[in-house]
Amino acid sequence: MTQRTAHPPTGVDRLPLDLETMRATARRLLGGEAQLPTGEGLDTHVLALRGHLELLVPVVEAATLRLPKDHVPRACALACVGEARMRLRLGDGATESVRLAVAVKLARSVNALADHTENLNRARR
Repeated sequence: MTQRTAHPPTGVDRLPLDLETMRATARRLLGGEAQLPTGEGLDTHVLALRGHLELLVPVVEAATLRLPKDHVPRACALACVGEARMRLRLGDGATESVRLAVAVKLARSVNALADHTENLNRARR
């Protein structure tokens, strides 16, 4: 079975990402002040997190291509991309507690990829 990786369209790494909104979405599920949504609110939140990851993954991946293969931040970012892709394949879960656990994992990936986006942009300068 052959695996294919979608390559981002030209210019995707220059899309204006609203990292602050993405982080705010993730913060609703993380940290001591987390506001845990339930029911349809949780479903909506998971959709938003998945959408954020769909935008972040190709941007981070494209940013790593310009760095040397032995660059440590590049390796870390690519590992995070792999983790995010794995989490995107997770189902939503049959129970509220499983759905919440999936949402928290997605939120952690959003935060990590937002960090990598900023770090890789600084490394390019």
